[in-house]
Amino acid sequence: MKKIYLAFLLLTAAEVSLAQFAIGSQTITYNDPSRTGGVGSGGGPGRQIECAVYYPATSAGANTPVAAGQFPIVVFGHGFAMEWSAYQNIWQHLVPNGFIMIFPKTEGSLIPAPSHNDFGLDLALVSQRLLAENDEPSSQFYQKINGNSAIMGHSMGGGATILAAQNNSDIKTVIGLAPAETNPSAVAAAENVSVPALVLSGSSDGVTPPNEHHIPIYNGLSSDCKSFVNMVGGAHCFFANTNFFCDFGEGSASTGITLTRAQQQAQMNSLITPWLNYYLKDSCLAYSQFNLAASKSGLILTQNCTSNPLLVSVTITNATNNQNNGSATVTVTGGEEPSTINWSTGGSTLENVSAGNYTLTYSDASCTGTLIVTIGNDVGSANFESPKEQKLLMYPNPTQHEIHFIAAFSGLFNISIIDVGGRVVHFENEIDLNHHSIAVGHLESGLYLIQFSNEKEMFSKRFMLD
Repeated sequence: MKKIYLAFLLLTAAEVSLAQFAIGSQTITYNDPSRTGGVGSGGGPGRQIECAVYYPATSAGANTPVAAGQFPIVVFGHGFAMEWSAYQNIWQHLVPNGFIMIFPKTEGSLIPAPSHNDFGLDLALVSQRLLAENDEPSSQFYQKINGNSAIMGHSMGGGATILAAQNNSDIKTVIGLAPAETNPSAVAAAENVSVPALVLSGSSDGVTPPNEHHIPIYNGLSSDCKSFVNMVGGAHCFFANTNFFCDFGEGSASTGITLTRAQQQAQMNSLITPWLNYYLKDSCLAYSQFNLAASKSGLILTQNCTSNPLLVSVTITNATNNQNNGSATVTVTGGEEPSTINWSTGGSTLENVSAGNYTLTYSDASCTGTLIVTIGNDVGSANFESPKEQKLLMYPNPTQHEIHFIAAFSGLFNISIIDVGGRVVHFENEIDLNHHSIAVGHLESGLYLIQFSNEKEMFSKRFMLD
């Protein structure tokens, strides 16, 4: 019994060591000497571009050291009359997963009207300047950036993202969340965007109706790989947290919204994370995970790719309903040759297996990655399924008071919160994780593992308590 207990503690310590990053923050002001205006001071002559920066850190807080490793950059453009703080949901999701996010604060006024052109130039300049800090010994980000950058934005910022990406070879990809047509035209600028692009659109968006904004921008893109995801019943403002001006406009313009804000944000997270992992972190199988996420109910995916991204699909053969004798055939497009496929059962083929989850490992000259393949009793074919922990939305993270859960699966689970010393500090029995909350404000600040288990399975997630 003692040996089993020690093994449990060692396993817990190992899992905690792989935990998500804490969020550090700071303010940086860049300047463009060729222009005037902007927001902020202290960045030198010309146009001031004050930015809020959130990054993986050794501990949460302002100006804390950057965590060990190298991380990609995501520059984010806010919507019309919206501040960067409205997108806390996005940085609280991406930064703990190893991304540096930077939010220019310019062009946020209602009167005078914002300059879309200047905002696009700001986004492009900020990406370039922050990338350069990897080579500056005096910078906090010296040797902390992996050399890859994306530009992402919402509404006005989504349109400005297209302006920033035109003829821009310094970035790897762009993401537009309900991107708006701009002046100068984002639709026209899209023709000059060649990097991979992702557009997310809510079908019930009455602020920037898809047929007038998102779809023309997507159709105009010259990207070597572009994807458009229609979120059925999705809104315009739900990509962000509650914001007075955006929500006021949506209340008078949008009808037929059926998604909640939390549901739309969970859908968004399931899409942008593998997309960014693939293009910014060279995670070789993340594109397959993106395609799986985009195939879920309530999402309609349109794609046009000439660059042949690495995509792995699995077909189950020789199986009939309720008979566990499926064999898996793997098809790989893209990637490099030679490549290898190995299953958790051993070998390159999966034959005569029972229903369950199986790990597939793909390797080529550039990378190695793993995915979970689920085979059910009624198999005829199978797609890659994300592990349970990727289907459970947990927010906010970091937190100060409560943790909330929304699960994309059913079932009752026991919940154990475990501290870094391996001690169970909170336990709940047989909980339905969908729309469940746990008060954690009484616990000490630090990193925790949450373990979910029942008679059939066990998985875990991590959170930071500030």
